[in-house]
Amino acid sequence: SPRAFVSSDGDEAPATKNAASKASKAQTKSRMEQIFGFKKEDLSSWHNLVCLLNRPTDSASLGIFRCLFGLLMVIDVTQERGLSHLDYKYLDGAPVCRFPLLNFLEPLPLDWMYLVYLVLFLGSLGIMLGCFYRLSCLMFISTYWYIFFLDKTAWNNHSYLYGLIGFQLTLMNGNRYWSLDGLRRPSIRNAHVPLWNYTLLRTQIFIVYFIAGIKKLDADWVEGYSMSKLVNLLVVHGGGLVLDLTAGYLLFFDATRPYAFFFVSYFHCMNSQLFSIGMFSYTMLATSPLFCYPDWPRRFFSHFPSFLKPVLPLTTPELQPSTSCVYNEVSNLSGDQQERPAHSKLSKPRLKHKLAAIFTLLYIAEQFFLPYSHFITQGYNNWTNGLYGYSWDMMVHSRSHQHVKITYKDGKTGAIGYLNPGVFTHSRRWKDHGDMLKQYASCLSHLLPRYNVTDPEIYFDIWVSINERFQQRIFDPRVDIVKADWSPFRPNPWLMPLLVDLSPWRTKFQEIEGSLDNQTEIVFIADFPGLHLENFVSEDLGNTSIQVLQGQVNVEIVEEKKNYTLQTSETMKVPAGAYHKVYTVSEDPSCYMYVYVNTTEAALLENFTKLFELQERVRNGTGEAIAKGNDELILLTFAEVNATDPIVRLFLKRQRRMKEVKKRREAGLLERLERFAGKKYYTIRRGFLMTAIAMRNLAVGLPPLEQLTREVEFANMKGPQDEGNQKDLLKEEVGHGEL
Repeated sequence: SPRAFVSSDGDEAPATKNAASKASKAQTKSRMEQIFGFKKEDLSSWHNLVCLLNRPTDSASLGIFRCLFGLLMVIDVTQERGLSHLDYKYLDGAPVCRFPLLNFLEPLPLDWMYLVYLVLFLGSLGIMLGCFYRLSCLMFISTYWYIFFLDKTAWNNHSYLYGLIGFQLTLMNGNRYWSLDGLRRPSIRNAHVPLWNYTLLRTQIFIVYFIAGIKKLDADWVEGYSMSKLVNLLVVHGGGLVLDLTAGYLLFFDATRPYAFFFVSYFHCMNSQLFSIGMFSYTMLATSPLFCYPDWPRRFFSHFPSFLKPVLPLTTPELQPSTSCVYNEVSNLSGDQQERPAHSKLSKPRLKHKLAAIFTLLYIAEQFFLPYSHFITQGYNNWTNGLYGYSWDMMVHSRSHQHVKITYKDGKTGAIGYLNPGVFTHSRRWKDHGDMLKQYASCLSHLLPRYNVTDPEIYFDIWVSINERFQQRIFDPRVDIVKADWSPFRPNPWLMPLLVDLSPWRTKFQEIEGSLDNQTEIVFIADFPGLHLENFVSEDLGNTSIQVLQGQVNVEIVEEKKNYTLQTSETMKVPAGAYHKVYTVSEDPSCYMYVYVNTTEAALLENFTKLFELQERVRNGTGEAIAKGNDELILLTFAEVNATDPIVRLFLKRQRRMKEVKKRREAGLLERLERFAGKKYYTIRRGFLMTAIAMRNLAVGLPPLEQLTREVEFANMKGPQDEGNQKDLLKEEVGHGEL
């Protein structure tokens, strides 16, 4: 049925009905009722609308979704919510800067945070099983939203969606079908649920798709700049735009729903492989059946063998009446229920039915409004509007950071120093959000006095490129952020404007980059009048030059104490191993580019090529083996290379890594599943063992340090393959350091 938002039991067609009955029933319906599942008269008055939203509806589809959502949240607790590495994030006593939504929110001590996560896990499990359903929902949403508000840096759209669905389920009768509560309380087992339960969930999913599609109408997405470096433009940008705009509508109608299921399923399966988005793809797959007839599980499970029926959901079409629904007429009930007087009693809307209708309408209106509410919370607007996570602008903006400098100044002595970017924090998202930058600066101002810095002033010089534009400053580097004014309801005064007028240069960037060889790299810079960029050119970067694309700049070579003025199209080389400053002296923003070659990397790659050729020569019988590695002979020649050379060792590490990568890519399905299952097992195992340790600590106190150390080491145990992979990662990091 196309009655995706408002379908009811009365519109269903159980498998036991004959074709003649269905045909005669369809003939009695108006065209509007056949398409949308309700009559025009249902919207003609408030009373009729309340009756419509509280119409008795089959609880089967809602029950299956409740179970699937709970299962996915059980998995999510150990994965994206972070139970398995909770001690790294909330280690007691560590000087860490955090970014809560409200500054008074703070994490509990570590062992108590494990208790919070345990409550979250039990709440998810209770939702899945339908056990003490309402309590489980409250356990889930109270702990989930606490964790969510505790860290803005972890916000994303799908985490926000999980919280919304959990909140909705708390108010719904999700335990009327296939639940332990139904076994404990026969009065609610297999009972009707009001239509608004489905209306709310279906509309929420429609909003996720449709608003995401509206946000993808952004010129950067349409022109292919949002994710152009990842995958094909047509598949991701074009396909994503069309699917998001149409998925909600296609799922609505009978004729288009099968096609919608195919494309939506393909889209989410593809996303699950391309992106690290946790359970989001699977959650969206679980929501798709909500758009089907609500009795689809009964018809689906009726085809299973009879010996499985004790553990499968009910397939009987008979449902119990519920006080949560309004029974206006006998025809509201489906099939042979219409002939049962016990189920056909009339009822009038009560206060709770009217409140449910009011809540449904207000919630839907709020969800349509919130993605466009940024004119209220202007302090959270940066180059993009609002905090990422509740606007459904998924992957519309990509960023790259070329340069981040944190300068502190002692307020008493005037001494100036620099901090490693990201010091005292686990996150990097603060670089793009003024509210987080303010929190970070305030935190640093409280931590630096421990290191003999009095009344510190903090300055940030952050260069960002959004959707392949010029690298440019996002915040004014001259402003002390500790004392800077910031309000959630006023525009950020120290936010630098995005130079959108320079966006057409991106086409030229592609032409310039296409003309370069593989060893030459390029960085495009735009800067504001009156500001300058201080840069250090590494000795590894030979032939580094600056070319002005627009405006006028002065280049100061610090050690030489010389200044050079460059106009549009003029170029000069800058010395390696030294500092230089580029001042924008034109009235308008300047644009210039650095062109350089990493000579060290180029020489290393040349040596790798030479070593590989020598290795092949020896394998072909024209060379001589001079060293023996752990697993294989190192094939080189005496005359041309020294076996103790660090380049040789790095080459061998690289070869081993390439061999491992090739082995993984060529692995069979069973081997991949085994590797995946093993990795997940040890991740989940660590989370639960650390939780058990924390619960013991809360119950009986801390054990001796030696015992606690052994327990944590046991929890950290990994499989042999994982340990080998960790060693490879360490080797790779060492190799990168040598490089």
